[in-house]
Amino acid sequence: MLAEDSVLLREGLVWMLGSAGMEVVAAVGDAESLLRAVDEHLPDLVVTDVRMPPTHSDEGLRAALVLRRQRAGLPIVVLSQYVEERYATQLLSTETSGIGYLLKDRVADVAEFVGALRRVAAGGTALDPEVVAQLLLRRHSDPLDRLTRREHEVLALIAEGRSNTGIADALVISEGAVGKHINNIFTKLELSGADGDHRRVLAVLRFLNI
Repeated sequence: MLAEDSVLLREGLVWMLGSAGMEVVAAVGDAESLLRAVDEHLPDLVVTDVRMPPTHSDEGLRAALVLRRQRAGLPIVVLSQYVEERYATQLLSTETSGIGYLLKDRVADVAEFVGALRRVAAGGTALDPEVVAQLLLRRHSDPLDRLTRREHEVLALIAEGRSNTGIADALVISEGAVGKHINNIFTKLELSGADGDHRRVLAVLRFLNI
């Protein structure tokens, strides 16, 4: 399900996603149409712009928040032209899985963009590195101070939605070493095994102080 008010970008995304094997069940240009279309089509993933008619302020973001309240766990990826801290914080504070916040520039890298959508659809996260950096500026002293420099690097890459293999490639270390760093991160952030698969997302939320 796609919501984007720019006709050219909307049609381009429909074509791109179709070429990647994704079925776009509906593509709309405003938030009200998005809410109606989700009720009708029950999509596996929603991709929405932040700013849409009529005011071009935060209609898309507010629609995303409504959908997350109405349909717990519905995977949503928000696209934004700029890093908008308030919007990112609102969205990331609502749930711990199936969330993405990407800058529109990221769409230019088709493989990376499609990979991010697939991660979110599967219940993961996909946060643009610039979004992560912006939110970090307001972080105060907390348990994250216990992490080593390498553990911070690993956690930053987790926040970007990287897999263990992707983190290993980025840092030029073994996957075994990545696993050890991640376990240390969970321990230092007091995330127990009872938190299950959500521990990676909870660690990211701690990282962003949300």
